[in-house]
Amino acid sequence: FVSFLQVTMRERLSLWAVFCLLVAFLPSQTVAVMSVDLGSEWMKIAIVKPGVPMEIALNKESRRKTPVAVCLKENERLFGDGALGVAVKNPKVVYRFLQSILGKTADNPQVAQYQKHFPEHQMQRDEKRGTVFFKFSEELQYTPEELLGMILNYSRGLAQDFAEQLIKDAVITVPACFNQAERRAVLQAAHIAGLKVLQLINDNTAVALNYGVFRRKDINSTAQNIMFYDMGSGSTTATIVTYQTVKTKESGTQPQLQIRGVGFDRTLGGFEMELRLRDHLAKLFNEKKKSKKDVRENLRAMAKLLKEAQRLKTVLSANAEHMAQIEGLMDDIDFKAKVTRSEFEALCEDLFDRVPGPVKEALADAEMSMDEIDQVILVGGSTRVPRVQDVLLKAVGKEELSKNINADEAAAMGAVYQAAALSKAFKVKPFLVRDAAVFPIQVEFSRETEEEDGVKTMKHNKRILFQRMAPYPQRKVITFNRYMDDFVFYINYGDLGFLSEQDLKVFGSQNLTTVKLSGVGSSFKKHSDAESKGIKAHFNMDESGVLILDRVKTDAEKAEKPEEKSDGDKAEEKEEDKKPKPQKKSKISEDITVGLEVNDVLDPSTEDMEVLQDLTDRDLEKQEREKILNSLEAFIFETQDKLYQDEYLAVVTEEEKEQITGKLSEASNWMDEEGYAAGTKELKEKLSELKKLCKAMFFRVEERKKWPDSLAALDSILNHSTIFLKSVRLIPESDQIFTEVELKTLERVINETMTWKNETVAEQDKLSPTEKPKMQRRLFLPRAMMVRLIILFSQIH
Repeated sequence: FVSFLQVTMRERLSLWAVFCLLVAFLPSQTVAVMSVDLGSEWMKIAIVKPGVPMEIALNKESRRKTPVAVCLKENERLFGDGALGVAVKNPKVVYRFLQSILGKTADNPQVAQYQKHFPEHQMQRDEKRGTVFFKFSEELQYTPEELLGMILNYSRGLAQDFAEQLIKDAVITVPACFNQAERRAVLQAAHIAGLKVLQLINDNTAVALNYGVFRRKDINSTAQNIMFYDMGSGSTTATIVTYQTVKTKESGTQPQLQIRGVGFDRTLGGFEMELRLRDHLAKLFNEKKKSKKDVRENLRAMAKLLKEAQRLKTVLSANAEHMAQIEGLMDDIDFKAKVTRSEFEALCEDLFDRVPGPVKEALADAEMSMDEIDQVILVGGSTRVPRVQDVLLKAVGKEELSKNINADEAAAMGAVYQAAALSKAFKVKPFLVRDAAVFPIQVEFSRETEEEDGVKTMKHNKRILFQRMAPYPQRKVITFNRYMDDFVFYINYGDLGFLSEQDLKVFGSQNLTTVKLSGVGSSFKKHSDAESKGIKAHFNMDESGVLILDRVKTDAEKAEKPEEKSDGDKAEEKEEDKKPKPQKKSKISEDITVGLEVNDVLDPSTEDMEVLQDLTDRDLEKQEREKILNSLEAFIFETQDKLYQDEYLAVVTEEEKEQITGKLSEASNWMDEEGYAAGTKELKEKLSELKKLCKAMFFRVEERKKWPDSLAALDSILNHSTIFLKSVRLIPESDQIFTEVELKTLERVINETMTWKNETVAEQDKLSPTEKPKMQRRLFLPRAMMVRLIILFSQIH
């Protein structure tokens, strides 16, 4: 632009500075983050991107929640609602409710329970890890982590489609009762999905954060204690949270939430209620004796009954009775039966008796009474069951239960706020979160000791690393004294006496890691003249609640040699009364080689990653082919239709129209005969060929459409700049702030632009509509920008 203006060098530089200033304020590449509220039955996905605050991402069916399900077919995968649609017809190929078996060994009671609920799946023991895998075929088998990784990858795709950009960073919710093995399993699944996990956040903590963020103004220095009671599909958690403002060095006084007490029931949830309803419906069908077969032995029929039981549970929350009905349940026999709410409640009586359990545990953890709890807030879809609310209300002794948050989406929204806070791309108001470790962790080691009588014995020592309900993230250091050589210590869970016998069985191994240290002896021998300060093991419980052994070091101190003194210094010292000076010591620290043996559940190997990537590539290929196929179909149909419209007929010659019509007709016939079976490459080539053929026609139509607006915009700028110039010329010379060079430059640009516009319009009038237009939008923009920049520069100057 500057060369066109032919202005002086000073003016060129000034205009370029203005142009750079404008560019600096243009939006840069945006970075979005996401959250996944990963429930046992449903997942909710939320995103944050510049210009779009926290928002739930809709799936392909425009729903706000998506089933946690994957369907594996020979050549493709289906997810969410698509997978559930197949579950009724062929339950063997659809995998759901994977959360309960993550990080579990084959002998865990929850694995046996899963197999009972889903007998259609072949589950086998992984001899290397001691866990289970699903045998899909003789060639293919998948671990729960791999299947969950597929689902998380799908969730990422939904978020990216909604955000209209790539997303890699995510915060994922997990149940607060997840132990170390279960948390590592979710991280492994996320890794398979290609997600960078900013944090695993406990779902109850995410709910508490969402509640606090939207009530920030109500939080002050007086502590408020809130209990969140969350009953989902698979489990139930009661959480006591304290809100108050605290002073921090970094950001002054800010609101904070602190997890004070957590009680949970791993298997109390809506899914167990639905299973009982399903079995009740199966019993009613068998009693009708319309078939000689037992419906419970028909996997497909039981899948249909489960789907109807899920609908029935929801309806009975609002109605006293309802009619269950399924067409062609088995052997073309229709099923219809009335079920009452009282019957449903009788089926689940023992489940409702367990509702107060998590409340009592949370209060015991927090060392509080219900009198200290300001309100009880319901979370989770299963809290909508009337009997659950009745029992809970009686247990907490309050006048009412609060329902002032979105029970389904609070966790997803709290997690995405945390994602934005952790991301470097966003700046959000600080909200301090102090989560708590539900399970204590300790370090154990044995050391030889000598009694007074000279007898040597082995003494077993235990040191608490993180107490129950200890806040995290947090770093800890354990110092081992009296060790001068290599040794072994163990990282285990602490006292789990607060768990029931059944919970302990489900919990799994109480031993986490065996730590073997080597190089201790050689380190001390290297510094034999130094005083040992022990071996220090540095631990970190990170934001995800995962324990990491960062490093192990030997620590020692060595006295520094005094500096040689001159004769003058020595003489001066003799003349004075000298006090003994403390000897300077230097610190010596060396890293120790650490060998780790996992004792709970080994992480999955990466041997099958190529198979999973192949599946993902196939999915992407299928999606791309479908997209190109749809685009080609639409292009043919829409362009054929456009050739009958006046605005298109006006810009094409008869010969051009005949050529385009012939090619479109040819492509349409090809689609019917072989196009629907063609590969992606061939479809792309066909679409590219047709677009190239029609490019000139589309260009002429688009240009003619935009002429009025482009001309009006340019006329407006010229009119504005002319008035501006006239006004400035009227300013007395003594008060003039613009130089003559600046004013003449603006006048020249206005005149040249006016001449160019008039000449271009005149030339265009001589052309036929079928010829390439002289008036083009790409030529209007520079002219308008030049005038605008000149005025802007003058005004800034």
